[in-house]
Amino acid sequence: VDNISTALNGTYYDLFYYYFAGNYAINIGDIPTDISYWNGKTGHFDGIYTYTYTDTDTYLKAIWEYGYKTADNAARVIEASKALYENVAAEEKSELDRCMAEAYALRGYAQLMLVNVYAHQVKVNGTDHSSAPGIVLIDKPIEALSQVSRSTVGQSYEAIVSDFNLAIMHFDAAGGDRQSLVFFNKAAVYGLLARTHLYLEDWDKAMQYAQIALDEKGIAELTYGTAKYKALYNNEASNTESMFALAITQTDNWSANSCGTLWSSYNYSPSPKLQALYGKNDCRTSIFEWDAKSSPTVPIFKAGKFSHYDSGNPAYGTNYIVNAPEMFLIIAEANLKGSNGSLTKAQNALLTVAKRNADITSVSDLPATSDGLMKFLKDERARELFQEGLRLYDLRRWDENAEVYACLLYTSPSPRD
Repeated sequence: VDNISTALNGTYYDLFYYYFAGNYAINIGDIPTDISYWNGKTGHFDGIYTYTYTDTDTYLKAIWEYGYKTADNAARVIEASKALYENVAAEEKSELDRCMAEAYALRGYAQLMLVNVYAHQVKVNGTDHSSAPGIVLIDKPIEALSQVSRSTVGQSYEAIVSDFNLAIMHFDAAGGDRQSLVFFNKAAVYGLLARTHLYLEDWDKAMQYAQIALDEKGIAELTYGTAKYKALYNNEASNTESMFALAITQTDNWSANSCGTLWSSYNYSPSPKLQALYGKNDCRTSIFEWDAKSSPTVPIFKAGKFSHYDSGNPAYGTNYIVNAPEMFLIIAEANLKGSNGSLTKAQNALLTVAKRNADITSVSDLPATSDGLMKFLKDERARELFQEGLRLYDLRRWDENAEVYACLLYTSPSPRD
């Protein structure tokens, strides 16, 4: 059992690595979209940003490698746990159940990321793409040189949902989770189920699981006001709205390969379009700080959600993977889209997030029609989820082009207009 627990920690490392959730797999969801801007001074993610990448792109190779390492090693933890389960004492059964719960969550999350990056969006405004080629599913460890084949996108999502449901089942069998931000827990898994069902356009389940995630975490309201909002990003454990985060700290981080470095000295920043979406009294702009050398044409950002204000070193900033604001936004969208939804419930859920703008105080400050509220919600997801790596999949599932701005002209590579 101790060896299985150790192997589980190694699987978290694969997830944590900067090739995967520690940087590349998160940022690829924001960089090639309308909410990011590259000032051209360094060559990080530039092929992705300018849509000039090739099939040998190192970022795409790295995400593939460590996504599958995470899924494969999680499968090995699950198989080993099952093999021991019937022959151990009761307290060890509880530990094995917890190990299996976290391993199922790790595999489900890894495969959700992989199918997002490498396959077609499963649903696009009601059009079903479940039959499109998906990923190689790892339902059990795959030995070297085995013949494998891709599943469909629909089969990939079935496996992902199954893994998250099995994670919940084993957490319950174990008597609960670790109650830790940096290990998968029930609230985070319910949050991922909500995200997955949002992508599936299963609106009832999306809103159901989002609410359960909030209830598990005990969150009914968010943080408002510039000082309190900025304090969410003081350090690796300061975000009280988060359900699951990576264990990136001052002593254990990716230094030059960190998210904070990418969004500061490696020259990515919130795009002019995104900045224009915020009201003048929106507390979320309190983390939009700029280097002394920054200019309108060559902006140099100070890392935003990765700022790690306690130390002032953005390399120490962590990724908050599953967060409460996303759950309120899922509830709002599901109410707008689902046959059992309610415009009033959508407004109330959206208001919880939109009140980050101090000029919005009641539902009367929000659009009063479904179409108007949906347009507002799309902008609100851009405002709220910046740097959380979800924008690309939002644009794809809404079937919307990325409208982007460029301040400078380059000859190589060609800029996006």
